[in-house]
Amino acid sequence: LRANLTHATHTIRAKRATAVSELPDWPQLRETGAAVKDHTLHHLDHYLLQLEAAVTQAGGTVHWATDAHEANRITTDIIKATGETEVVKVKSMATQETGLNEALAHHGIHAYETDLAELIVQLADDRPSHILVPAIHKNRTEIRDIFTQHMADWGRPAPHHLTDNPTDLAEAARLHLREKFLTTKIAISGANFMIAETGTLVVVESEGNGRMCLTLPDTLISIVGIEKTIPTFHDLDTLLQTLPRSSTAERMNPYTTMWTGTTPHDGPTNFHLILLDNGRTDTLADPTGRQTLRCIRCSACLNVCPVYERAGGHAYGSPYPGPIGAILTPQLRGTTTPLDASLPYASTLCGACYDVCPVAINIPEILVHLRERV
Repeated sequence: LRANLTHATHTIRAKRATAVSELPDWPQLRETGAAVKDHTLHHLDHYLLQLEAAVTQAGGTVHWATDAHEANRITTDIIKATGETEVVKVKSMATQETGLNEALAHHGIHAYETDLAELIVQLADDRPSHILVPAIHKNRTEIRDIFTQHMADWGRPAPHHLTDNPTDLAEAARLHLREKFLTTKIAISGANFMIAETGTLVVVESEGNGRMCLTLPDTLISIVGIEKTIPTFHDLDTLLQTLPRSSTAERMNPYTTMWTGTTPHDGPTNFHLILLDNGRTDTLADPTGRQTLRCIRCSACLNVCPVYERAGGHAYGSPYPGPIGAILTPQLRGTTTPLDASLPYASTLCGACYDVCPVAINIPEILVHLRERV
């Protein structure tokens, strides 16, 4: 496990440093991104209502979910009303947070993960261990075995004599998923950003599975934390420069998909946006802890953290592992359980996470603040 983690995180870390060094104005972009998020959080009541009005005007339907149970209930009701029993999913941290897949299964609805790493984790009946690379704890031989043993249980089986060559593994996943994309009528996504002025949602991804889910089905349901709101497209310009470089060490994501409500004869005919609170308002009320809500889920902090590298993502007991999980989870869930109360101590306070954060979240400061609370 540690060998897999060390190899992967050090590789991503080195590539990120190279990508960031290309931008002479990186410190200014980082500062601007933090300012955009802070401004939005201070006026979140205004921007959420503006977002709701824009999405509604564009043909979408907006729902408000106080907690995970309410978000799952709303999603289930929408799916049941269509009569469908299968959905495809874009990789989404919010739906992991709410336990959506398990909630849907309880009602006889099968949710198929389409992100390659999420697919691997789902087939293995495992849990994600990284924000960006959920199967970072698996090597390619283990993945080959998972495909061979379990793919047939979920649809098209793996090819005979499948090798552990990455190209062969990707092709096996592509063939398996293509059937789902072409036959499933409902898709579920999260979003990286929501633009209040136009009601536009944005998903960035690397494989194209998101583009398939966001354009092919009849009904699209997006479950998004309220803190993902930003005011304008101009603000998006800054964040789309810092997010790809911080996450995948790319200048730009291979697939950046944006959609605004519904359009006749193009894309889904029904769009539902579920705005998720689930502890975010309580976090916003904490003057020190609220900067956690700046997070754009790039995972740069995981890749430099010595504790994450040793412990792995599963040790955090949350969809959000690593340094960001150590401050986000105790604020969303509280510190009443021994696990959640221990998370602020899952750090050496070395500050590497703060140094690489593209929106300048002072994670060590919040860790100490949460230790005082515990």
